[in-house]
Amino acid sequence: MPINADKPHLWKQDIAASVDLFNDWFLRFAPAAYRETRVETTAQVERALRLTGDLRRISPGVLAANPQVLPTLRMATAPPIARDRLVGLAHVSKNLVTAMERDERLPPRMSQADVDEGLRTICVVIDRLLDRDVFPWLETGRAPSRSARHRAATIIADRLCGAVADPIVRNAQEQRQLALIGQYLDGKGYTQEAPTRRGPLTGMHRGTYAFRLSIHTGTGRGVKVPMDAVVQPHVAASGALPILIEAKSAGDFTNTNKRRKEEAQKVRQLRDTYGQEVRLVLFLCGYFDSGYLGYEAAEGIDWVWEHRIEDMAQLGI
Repeated sequence: MPINADKPHLWKQDIAASVDLFNDWFLRFAPAAYRETRVETTAQVERALRLTGDLRRISPGVLAANPQVLPTLRMATAPPIARDRLVGLAHVSKNLVTAMERDERLPPRMSQADVDEGLRTICVVIDRLLDRDVFPWLETGRAPSRSARHRAATIIADRLCGAVADPIVRNAQEQRQLALIGQYLDGKGYTQEAPTRRGPLTGMHRGTYAFRLSIHTGTGRGVKVPMDAVVQPHVAASGALPILIEAKSAGDFTNTNKRRKEEAQKVRQLRDTYGQEVRLVLFLCGYFDSGYLGYEAAEGIDWVWEHRIEDMAQLGI
């Protein structure tokens, strides 16, 4: 029997309660999450400054040995430049910039000549656009003091964090949601297990749960579907599929409607592989409107509101 998908008369009040819960959390904890990330990022920027001789030795050799400094260099310019803008200004392969920033390495299949030329033009662009108001020692030719370096690193860290503010908040909220699920299950006598990636999905022990499990779907190599939480109830029959839980949070209504097809695609992949008895439940907190809820209900996906986590008992948990 559905928990919330078949109760549209309750959606309006639940949406309001969910929005209030998210807003309360955001006002109390999001600034702290942002500050913690900024402290870590400031330390990373200071390391990048040291590796580049406080931006006085931006060379192809330095970039080749330390590709991870490129995001810092992009934010050290006036104005700060996006990844794609750097690709256009330097006339380099997007693959080069992406590999350096995402994988922290040079692209292994690119020819050495192309890598060398790409790094050279990146250095030319960065050096030309460096924000000399933030790094005054570039004009004086003197080494910066520790306080001057830290001040500059803080400014660049703010720019880096500002570019990824939403993911910072989203990651903090996701960690909080998973912790809440874990607390609820622990209180019901469940035991957390390490994710099992090789064993069958039906092989979970009764009364156990796991976080961040990659579930194999399809035939052959197939596709791995990531799942936030997987729970095998105490009363599960032998060989039964566990309950799958996807934690979802949102700080505005627009993004949820853009992302609503993700869960539908996941559940179709899972049911094509494991059958129609697959039970995927969303754990919602934040801005999920009637359009989003109606779409998920039509796809056969149910949900539990974070502000009423006790509804999980209706899953047999």
